[in-house]
Amino acid sequence: MTQRAALSLALLAAGIGLAAIGTAPAFAGAVPRSQPLVVVQRDHVVRAQPDASSPRVDAVAARRPLTRVRTVLPLLGSAGRHDSWLRVRLPGRPNGHAGWISARGTRGSSTGWRIRVALSDRRVNVYRDGRGIRSFRAVIGQQSTPTPRGSFFVEEALALAAGAPGAPFALATSARSNVLQEFEGGPGQIALHGTRGIPGSLGTAVSHGCIRLSSRAIAWLASRIGAGVPVTIGR
Repeated sequence: MTQRAALSLALLAAGIGLAAIGTAPAFAGAVPRSQPLVVVQRDHVVRAQPDASSPRVDAVAARRPLTRVRTVLPLLGSAGRHDSWLRVRLPGRPNGHAGWISARGTRGSSTGWRIRVALSDRRVNVYRDGRGIRSFRAVIGQQSTPTPRGSFFVEEALALAAGAPGAPFALATSARSNVLQEFEGGPGQIALHGTRGIPGSLGTAVSHGCIRLSSRAIAWLASRIGAGVPVTIGR
């Protein structure tokens, strides 16, 4: 499977734009200063409740499928003696779902980075330690294949070949298209990626659900944003 197919970038043809870069505007409500994370060090069964006898609802692999980096999940809560169970946000369908994994075979981490996508403004706003530091114009999903809303996270970051559609970088997220169950062999995964080889001007709604940024903007993000960073997509 190619990176293009696996990421389901839904790429068409032509053109690079320049991002309008500035300080991210304030969102309604405070932006958390940090997000606790769970680094997964072995494959895990995901349970509906913090109990080994609870129904299995999913599974999490120790490494991501494209880059083989460690899986990193946002931590939503804990339970049990000595916090032996961890509630984590999960990748894939249904969008934004969560479950419980054993704390064994994990280690804790955290990030001060956070991405918030404002669909009505067609901007990607970046925060660090609760403070807005950058805002980029973006291309979002068209009406027939909209960018899904909700709480997600970055699964892995990829450097794409110079001639690949969507180059130079892609941040594959935990979000999946609500319309496309698959695209060119991939799972309909939503990514933030570049604009090389794809039509559509920044600030428009013409993608198959992915979020396109200028080469300069996605390069800035890819050099700073890693696995587990929260991505909120809202109106």
